[in-house]
Amino acid sequence: MFLSIIIAVLLFDQGSKAAVQILMQRGESIAVAPPVFYLTYIVNPGAAFGILPNQRLLFIITGLLLAIGILVGYRMLPPGRTALKSGLAMVLGGALGNLADRLRYGGVVDFLDFRVWPVFNLADTAIFIGACLLAWELLKDGSKSDKGSEH
Repeated sequence: MFLSIIIAVLLFDQGSKAAVQILMQRGESIAVAPPVFYLTYIVNPGAAFGILPNQRLLFIITGLLLAIGILVGYRMLPPGRTALKSGLAMVLGGALGNLADRLRYGGVVDFLDFRVWPVFNLADTAIFIGACLLAWELLKDGSKSDKGSEH
């Protein structure tokens, strides 16, 4: 399941970015559900919210270290732990999708535009959902150990 999630995230992310690149011009914005949602094709040379622009090598190294860390962490997990493993897979799939963009284009292709938030992509969404799953699982485990220590 771990590998399947990574592959699914990569395919959806890279497929959606390829469609945007084929069907739109860089900088173009298409109203999908105005004034709430637009497709806006940009290439972000920075990290989230455009911070640290043009630090391509830093982001490539960080992405590779994250991928290695997730793979090592995954191997150390006990059997079961489906939500934790799924969260790690979503974060890794998203990180690899954005890493592929940085290697090919020098920045990340973004296109989901809600106008009240910086433009983002499906890889970013997978990273966010995966991180939420990880946090939920870790908090859930923390509350179990807190209850166990009360007795």
